[in-house]
Order: sequence, then structure tokens, then C-alpha cells
Amino acid sequence: MTIAPRSGYTLPVFACAASIAALRWLHRTEPTTALTSVPVDMLHPAETVEIPIEQVSGLKPGSALAITRSDPGDNLDLTRHTPIWALVEILPDSAPNAPKIHIKGGEGLGRQGEGTGEAAIYGYAQNLLLTNLERWLEAGEVIEVTIILPEGRSLAERTSNAAFGVVDGLSLLGTSGIAHPLSAPGQLELFRAELQQKAQQLMTQGSDPTLVFCIGENGLDLVAQLGIAPDRTLKTANWLGSLLVEAGMQHVESVLLFGYHGKLIKLAGGIFHTHHHVADGRQEILAAHCANLGLPLPDLQAIFASPTAEAALQHLRAVDDRTHSTWVNQVYSALAHTIDRRCQGYIYTHSEQRVTVGCILFDRNRKIVVKSTTGETLLSQVC
Repeated sequence: MTIAPRSGYTLPVFACAASIAALRWLHRTEPTTALTSVPVDMLHPAETVEIPIEQVSGLKPGSALAITRSDPGDNLDLTRHTPIWALVEILPDSAPNAPKIHIKGGEGLGRQGEGTGEAAIYGYAQNLLLTNLERWLEAGEVIEVTIILPEGRSLAERTSNAAFGVVDGLSLLGTSGIAHPLSAPGQLELFRAELQQKAQQLMTQGSDPTLVFCIGENGLDLVAQLGIAPDRTLKTANWLGSLLVEAGMQHVESVLLFGYHGKLIKLAGGIFHTHHHVADGRQEILAAHCANLGLPLPDLQAIFASPTAEAALQHLRAVDDRTHSTWVNQVYSALAHTIDRRCQGYIYTHSEQRVTVGCILFDRNRKIVVKSTTGETLLSQVC
């Protein structure tokens, strides 16, 4: 019997809990009453949970700070136990129709657009904070909430945030309050069960039996925008190889891989578990395809020395702009073809089933870089 790994909560939930605690401290009537936890309505799922509060205190009249600590469950999550602070300040009355809650990003909360844009507090986190805090506001009250992640700047250096244009800290990203333990071994069995269920459902309905694999939230968000139904999509995390084989075992006819190019590039090199703790080689794989197509040596060396796959892509784009060439299209088309071919071969080797695989790769701005020929065909079928 497989024991499901313990789920935890996402960073937005803890940021919200700290904000609620600080606001409630400002409203307290009994100064000696300890506030050890607060309820948070997670919205997605529709469930209220109690989140522990580590510390809460006033700083000056009309201002309070509360601290929680992240608990992502049974997952290899670098934010485990990291402190999340929320500073809540009561502001002077504003115009009648002005917002009553102002949310800001403080130290350790990343910024979008190379650090010049807005705080990286995305839709779910914004909605979570506004919905929960509004319930605790007193009549006519206006507050400013500043979310602070003291360890966020250093932790962000160990994430792929910069690849998606978020710098100087972590982001409050996600579409749910639940932090699923995607890297825990038991999670693979849950993914397999979900794949089996969706494959069987599609076949029973007589629908086109194509599944869409997304490594993470960015891919899921993009496929939803494209109009792909949730009953076709499967979040795989880094277990791509195992789930591709499972698709073969379930007689799925075709799989569309939809993901960030810095992850899916690994498949072109035969790396089918994409977590960086297992294997890397992105620049090497990219450089090999560039060399095979005849990219000039100085640019080839620059690709090989690039700190990230995103930086390598930007270098190719710069070469195209400078020389009016088409290296991005040539190189990424070759990569996409290799990904399709190696995935189909991997499935057949381990399941003796033939499954059509296509891929679509997007960049850090969530713009599509390339669709393989098969990927474009499959996309037209599932949209």
C-alpha cells in the first residue's frame, strides 16, 4: 500500500496568515492574549486551515509585525522553515472608492522585469490576501501590507526564478493553497493514478486520446489560456520519463509535452528525470545542436559558457538580430525534433508501446519559442 506523502501549504498561505495575525494584533482588546494561530480561507481549495503564528508584536501605534514559517509538506522544497513576515500599517482615511488594502513587496520578495517592475505577488496570492484581510477590516479602515522574506534573496539564487524574469527574491506564485510534494517518491504513484484515470476517462468518452504533460504551474496556466481542457492535462513535476512510460502502458495514443525550454531541453540529451539534483547538461545539449548546425565557433563557445539556458537563448536571439539569421528557429526546431524522437524511443524501450509525442517549448516570458511539427498537430487537436 502506497502512503501518500504529506502535503503542506504554499508561500501565499503563510504570507496571508502573517498578515491576518498582524491586523488582528492591532485590533486586540486583551493585550496579554497570545495569538498562536489564525484561520486562512485558502479559496482554492475551498477549505479553511489553521496556520501557526510564531511571533506577533506592535512596532509603533498603528503598526504591527507577524511572523510565520513555511511548511511545504513532504517535499524537497528549499523554502522549508523559511520565515515569512507581514508588516501591517493602518493608514489615514482615503477617498470613498479608493482601495482599502494596499499590498507591497518588501525585502526578499522578488520583482518582475529584471527588478524594475512590480513585486512578484501573482493573482492567487493577491486574491488570497485581499479576500481574507477584508473580513478583518473595521469600518472605514485602510491598511498597507508589506510582505517580507528575510531569506528570500539568498534562496532565490538556488531557484529558476531569474529564468522567468523575477529577480532579487522569491515570488508568491501558484494557483492553490496546497503545496503538493511533487519530488517525494510517493507522489509519483499519485501522478500515475491520475494519468490512469484521465486516460481511461478519455477513452470511455470516445474523445481524442491525447494527454498534455506540464512540468509545473507555468505550463498549466499557459495550456488553460490556450483552451485545453483540464481533463487532458497532467502535472508531471520532474517525473517525465516514468509518466511517459505509464502513458504507453495505458495505451495513450499521443502525448503533448508543454514546458519551459530550460527543462525540456534535457530530454533531447536523454535525461528523463529533470530535477537538477539528478542531472543537468542543458548548455551542453544546446551547444551540441548548435555545433551540428554549424553555428560559428565564437557564438558556440558563448552558448557553452552561458550561465543558464535562458541566457543561451538570448544570445542566439542577439545573433539573429545582428546578422539577420534564423539560428533560434533552426536550433530549437532541431531540439524539438530530437525531444519528440527520444521520448517516443524511450516509451517503446520501456513499454513496447508506440506513442506519438510532440512538444512545445516556451521561454521565461511564457512566450512559445518553438512547436515541433508533431506538437503543432497535437495542439490543433486538443484546443
